[in-house]
Amino acid sequence: FTEEKLGQAEKTELDAHLENLLSKAECTKLWTEKIMKQTEVLLQPNPNARIEEFVYEKLDRKAPSRMNNPELLGQYMVDAGNEFGPGTAYGNALIKCGETQKRIGTADRELIQTSAINFLTPLRNFIEGDYKTITKERKLLQNKRLDLDAAKTRLKKAKVAEARAASEQEVRITQSEFDRQAEITRLLLEGISSTHAHHLRCLNDFVEAQMTYYAQCYQYMLDLQKQLGSFPSTFLSNNNQSSSTPVQSVSTPSLLASASASLPSVSNSVVTSGISELKSSSGNRKARVLYDYDAANSSELSLLADEVITVYSIPGMDSDWLMGERGNQKGKVPITYLELLN
Repeated sequence: FTEEKLGQAEKTELDAHLENLLSKAECTKLWTEKIMKQTEVLLQPNPNARIEEFVYEKLDRKAPSRMNNPELLGQYMVDAGNEFGPGTAYGNALIKCGETQKRIGTADRELIQTSAINFLTPLRNFIEGDYKTITKERKLLQNKRLDLDAAKTRLKKAKVAEARAASEQEVRITQSEFDRQAEITRLLLEGISSTHAHHLRCLNDFVEAQMTYYAQCYQYMLDLQKQLGSFPSTFLSNNNQSSSTPVQSVSTPSLLASASASLPSVSNSVVTSGISELKSSSGNRKARVLYDYDAANSSELSLLADEVITVYSIPGMDSDWLMGERGNQKGKVPITYLELLN
């Protein structure tokens, strides 16, 4: 081996097909490791938690159960809401947000568990199993090649007929062993193609797990938005004190429209200006009802989700309300339950 490195001995080259297979195996191992490690970082961004899980796995012990970040945030929100009072608007909203964050945390756990079983484990099995076997057989092939080349060198140097005969016999034996080991290594390396096919199926499982997770999160947030009354777009007054920064709100339809139009952000100024114009004018507008609303008294109008009513403002009316008309029915309606139509 030293003589080869110094250029003082000839080296038996592997055939091109086997060299290509070895190159493909190395490339597969390299990128599989990178993808596996980065997936672990994606699923568990906390490096300390990853190290702890690794240690427990090596000790063959189950890691202690702990809250993940969404669950912890959710618990803080629920505790704060109970402290402020579930009967208050803010306390009630905190509790609802906290419960949703906890559900997202549960979905996050399911994503991690599913991805670990269906995606990370097969990749790790390849690195720690199949590729280790390939590496072992490749090392044996290297040794058989060195034995063969050493025998060839001795044959060249042999002067006596008896020595040449013995060297020729040795070359035949080492050549046979080299060829046999090369065939074993080749068969193992050709299995890389089936490994790629298996990893492709695992990748599809990972994508499906992510799709399920993001769909769950979207549905949870959609439900939360409905529970909170679509996050009122014109909280311009709070305890009769005007606020310089209204709370931004985007209803689900406008959010989807914005996403499809590839807009970078959605400003609440359009929504606010629409209601402001309506309040400052004597005209009326059509509005779609976002959620069911039960009238608290005879001055209010009960609403059904998705129906379209006529709304207008009258002087002196509270900033959070508009007058609504449906046929011959009339009454006050909360603006947070409405979406103005063009």
